[in-house]
Amino acid sequence: MIEIIEVTKRFQDKKTHVTALKHVTFTVEKGQVVGLLGENGAGKTTLLRTIATLLTPSEGRVCVSNYDTIKNADAIKKKIGVLFGGETGLYDRLTARENLEYFASLYGMNKHETKVRIDELAKMFGMRDYLNRRVGAFSKGMRQKVAIARAIIHNPEIILFDEPTTGLDITSSNVFRQLVHQLKREGKTIIFSSHIMEEVTMLCDTVAMMHKGELIHHDSLENLYKAEGTRDLNYIFMSKLVRGNEHYAS
Repeated sequence: MIEIIEVTKRFQDKKTHVTALKHVTFTVEKGQVVGLLGENGAGKTTLLRTIATLLTPSEGRVCVSNYDTIKNADAIKKKIGVLFGGETGLYDRLTARENLEYFASLYGMNKHETKVRIDELAKMFGMRDYLNRRVGAFSKGMRQKVAIARAIIHNPEIILFDEPTTGLDITSSNVFRQLVHQLKREGKTIIFSSHIMEEVTMLCDTVAMMHKGELIHHDSLENLYKAEGTRDLNYIFMSKLVRGNEHYAS
């Protein structure tokens, strides 16, 4: 379970002061798939980085599997897998296999389980043909698939994806969607941000909508559809942006 409690995050330098998150509070239950929606700059990536222990809240607290992200960051890092948009975290001079082997070693995986896991992910993502090629020459879509594999190489309990299908073609995007369904069957907890409403509708149990650093809606998709009288998520989202958090109730 993930508990986000009154989280505010401010960034400040000599000239500017930005509040990226404003008293965000909601809970993600174990095994849920949550879609994080919002315009660019809404605070989605900041929130995901805070959950992943990469940022420290200015106010409030985040707990992941009953661990505090400030006090128990190392314990949390072993339980989560992360992929942030535009940051694959891969080494260009290494092959895809070598990249995955390296990250597996960071999680203490032995050579046998690493080989089995890499073979499994390579088959899942259709990476066998280029598994032994250097990543530096890969297309954006190829890099993204290796990056997704990197994020889940250690079979984490909790997975955070920031725009995971960016750069993927239709076939690869469908592979990712099948992966999410499989991870859900395994009881994994997943939060992913996306601008693709169809993707959120297909994959998520719950949505969390953000606007200018504030949480403006958090509930199940079915409750949202019932309350709004439509199943058009794009229309609902745009309507929520206009209304802001005036009608928000968790």
